[in-house]
Amino acid sequence: MSAPFAALFAVLAAVSNATAMVLQRAAARTAPEDDAFSLRLVRHLLHQPVWFGGIAAILCAAVCQALALTMGSLALVQPIFVTELPFALLIAGVAFRRRLPGRGWAAVIAVTAGIGTALAAASPSGGRADVGLGLWGLTLAVAAGAMTLCVGAALRRPRGRARAALFGTAAAIGYALTAALMKAAVHAFAAHGAAAFFTTWQTYAFAASGACSLFLLSNAVESGPLIASQPALTLGDASVSLTLGLLVYGEHIRTGWWLLPAAVGALLVTAGVLALPGVEPRVLGEPAAEDVAGGGPDDGPGVAPKDR
Repeated sequence: MSAPFAALFAVLAAVSNATAMVLQRAAARTAPEDDAFSLRLVRHLLHQPVWFGGIAAILCAAVCQALALTMGSLALVQPIFVTELPFALLIAGVAFRRRLPGRGWAAVIAVTAGIGTALAAASPSGGRADVGLGLWGLTLAVAAGAMTLCVGAALRRPRGRARAALFGTAAAIGYALTAALMKAAVHAFAAHGAAAFFTTWQTYAFAASGACSLFLLSNAVESGPLIASQPALTLGDASVSLTLGLLVYGEHIRTGWWLLPAAVGALLVTAGVLALPGVEPRVLGEPAAEDVAGGGPDDGPGVAPKDR
């Protein structure tokens, strides 16, 4: 395995996913409220040309992610996806012609430096190539149960930051599971060719999981501001993927005193992510969550207005 190339393709995948998030946000902002969590939302998005640009970016990200997972461990590749959040804001700033304020740049630097420090200290590596069917069954059951709980909680909330975060968390679990399944499928391709790739059940499982996650992500960006769904998605994906890498694939990270700089890096990432809620409204030209109808960040609709 080539860790540097794995990291490079993971960064390219993060950029593509960030682009997709911004394009999907632009498409979903005009969706009627009654279309939430229904096939009508999909029908609405199909009439938005910008949404297809988001799908193209997602496909590009999937290719880069598959290449990264072929070369590196799940615990190395997926945490790099936390850089989606700063990339998303940088891309949104260009797309919506808004300047990223100093606080935003500080958060971007914190996230970038933090993930670099954490991964350099943890140095994820190793792992087994084959996972038993029983372990896969347990993994799928736990992931499906957690996603169901998040979706159920989201549907009981009005549109706003809490609903978006819950849908984003469900999508994060789904994307982490998709990555774990994809790793098994691309390993089959690398070891035995295209025939093995198209006959292994993980190929169809990761396709189904990815489609489900995309649907949840569409509802996340439709439910509230990007800054509510994106942190839940990126941080959740990284943490769940790290857990799956260690428990399912038996990957390893450095322990001992290496845990100290790894923890510092993780804190930098968290601080950077938590510093960004005040940045998104300026970048997208939207009012802050507390200024939107519904009052607080968790209880009211908190829905960004349609494009002016």
